[in-house]
Amino acid sequence: MSARDLAGEAIRWAWERATLLGAIRAGDHRARRFAAFGDQSVICFPVVALFGEGSIRMGTGSVIGPYASLSAGIDPDQALERDDVVSIGDHTVIGKGSGIVAHERVEIGDHVWTGPHVYVTDANHGYEDLSEPIGRQFAPSRPVRICDGAWLGTGALVLPGAVVGRHVVVGAGAVVTGAIPDYSVAVGNPARVVRRYREGEGWGPP
Repeated sequence: MSARDLAGEAIRWAWERATLLGAIRAGDHRARRFAAFGDQSVICFPVVALFGEGSIRMGTGSVIGPYASLSAGIDPDQALERDDVVSIGDHTVIGKGSGIVAHERVEIGDHVWTGPHVYVTDANHGYEDLSEPIGRQFAPSRPVRICDGAWLGTGALVLPGAVVGRHVVVGAGAVVTGAIPDYSVAVGNPARVVRRYREGEGWGPP
């Protein structure tokens, strides 16, 4: 085996160890910063950004993939009044490279699954004050809720005020800005319902 091969093996071994040891699991020192961190839950390593843990609750058996961002509040020094600014239910899986950013309230239910690079936020920037950079202006936060059993495809965006109902499919790249009713499929920008389940009729047009 060449020196290059040996170096490569050493780097891969070190990265695998870092991935294992760097993950945040129930009982870890970092997990104890959270308002709640359920058994068998894990935030995979590496994490891109993580703060406001005292206002984040994670249920049991949930997974947040690597390269994710998870934050409660505007900055790490902000004092928040509630311990559930971000709430993630049981057995929920958030795909790699995703972002969950909450200033007021983002609620994600049980058994929610997402593809990679999904972004969920209750916050947005304002632009009305022409004397202030847009990046320093904030529009009022509007709570977001993703209900039990939903599936969000790769690259979906869930924006302030959105409600994703139970057992909803949000297509890849869709932008959710309003309410998507239970038992439906929504696609596009802005997301619109293209299929819906009705009792006694099954799945059909909306």
